[in-house]
Formats: sequence, C-alpha cells, structure tokens
Amino acid sequence: MDRLQSMRVFSKVVEQGSFVRAAEILEISNAVATRFIADLEAHLGTRLLNRSTRRLSLTESGQAYLERVRLILAEIDDAEALVSLDTKTPGGTLAVYSHAGFGQSQLGGLLSGYSQAYPEVVLDVTLSDRAIDLVEEGIDIGFFSSMQKVDASMIVRQLGIAKVVLCASPGYLDKHGAPQNPEDLSRHCCLNFSHEYLRHHWHVNTINGVLDVPIVSKVVSNSGVLLREFALTGMGIVLRPSFSLGDDLRSGRLVRVLSDFDIGQVGISMAYPSRRLLSAKVRSFVEHVSALYPHPESDPWLA
Repeated sequence: MDRLQSMRVFSKVVEQGSFVRAAEILEISNAVATRFIADLEAHLGTRLLNRSTRRLSLTESGQAYLERVRLILAEIDDAEALVSLDTKTPGGTLAVYSHAGFGQSQLGGLLSGYSQAYPEVVLDVTLSDRAIDLVEEGIDIGFFSSMQKVDASMIVRQLGIAKVVLCASPGYLDKHGAPQNPEDLSRHCCLNFSHEYLRHHWHVNTINGVLDVPIVSKVVSNSGVLLREFALTGMGIVLRPSFSLGDDLRSGRLVRVLSDFDIGQVGISMAYPSRRLLSAKVRSFVEHVSALYPHPESDPWLA
C-alpha cells in the first residue's frame, strides 16, 4: 500500500465530500480511490469514514487522523517546494527598505555585490527613518536600527552593534586640539543631529551614570550625510554611529576622539516577513547579507 498516496486520497475525499469528485481531481478512477481508503482503514484497523448513499462523514478516529494527515501533507509539500526553489534562479523585483542613515552609508556596496551575483534581480530601494510595516507596504526585506520598532511577526537577524563615535578631521584637531575628557566638548564646535535629545547636550555613559555634557551646535541637520561632509571639511566634531563613518576613520579622513568613553550604541538588524517558504530572490539576499555579517554581537564597521 502506498501510504502517502492513501493519505492524499483520504484528505481529498473529505475535502470534496465525495469519492467521485476526489477521484476526478486526483485523476484516478473512483474504484481506485475507494480501494485506497479501504486499504488505509485495513492498515489502521479502524473505520475512518461513515458512508451512506447521500453523504460521507468522519468517524471520531477519522477526525483525529485527518488533523495529523493534513499537517504531514503540508510539511511534505513545503519540503518539495523548498527543493524546487533551489533550482530557480533569483529574479524579479526585490523591494528593500532601510533606516536612512544605514542605507545611505552601507547599502551602496552591499546591494552592488548582490546585484553582481544575481543580475536578474531588480532592486527597488526605499530609505526612511520611519519604521514601516513591511507586509502592508509590500517590502521584501528591511534594515532597521534598534531605535525603530519592528513588528513581532517578522523574522529578525541582527547584523551588528554600531558604536556611537565622536570624530573630527585632522585639520580641525590641528587647529583646535582634541578633547581630553567629555567636559572639553563644551568648548568645541559640534555638528549635531537635529533631535531634541541631542540638541543641547551630548550624553556619555560613565560608571557613575550618564554624564550630560552641554554643547554648542555649530550645525544642526537631520541629514547624517550632510553632517559627515561638514566634518570632513573641518567644521567641527560630529557624533554618529560607526556605520556612517567607518570608511572615513579607516582612511584617516576623520579621527576618532574620546574613544575610551562609552557614548552609546545602535543595533542594526535585517528583517523579513515570517513565511515558511521564501522566494529565491529573498532567500538569496538573506544568505548574501548574513555571510557579510557573521558576528552580530560585534561592531563590523569599526573593524
């Protein structure tokens, strides 16, 4: 007896309420469908269906068996579909959302590498500081900061933890000197993100609690890209997550100051809708990004 096929026939007969309709859908004869059910009942040693000339009904044993059978068949279908996906080349449009600061500084290289590996995929990228609903807005993959709320139904993988750093250009530091302790920031020109929490004070974590350092903002902007440009031209000290400035620090275009102090940190995560089967484009993208960030508890942008 083909037990798996018997399960499929049993499930389809119950679904259709008829041996004849189930047999037509499965493209077998009514006699064969009847034989599958009879063999299954004989194997189990119990009646699964009550039959009359007008209708079919499940026995108590049949109801319990049907619930398990449907789960088993769903798992088998998923496994077969997953293997089938492995043979498909990723293609179509991949909709990507990102926290603006991370996207502006990191997605260029990340998406370029993916696009080269999978040229059939068209990338549709949205940057925003607004935490969006991926499913509602038809987004396949999202990159979120720890300051944003991610729907609990999403699958979330942390990519890394970015340290918040203070840095300035070598020219600025040659002219004004480097601060030796947090209180020195009060006499420097500060390039500040336009958030009320940061507008008048920068906050340093110490063993005695949070130290609120009064600052003078030379420039205030909601654009991390613009603040970086101002820092590169020597206008002052900027406070930004490491993913925004890592390349500049490694090249020496910017120099980190007060590096022994804890200014804070920002986690970056990749999220996507919780689906049992991912399309080839989403699955390949998740694998591509995961390979680039193998140590989620570290800061890969300061390495």
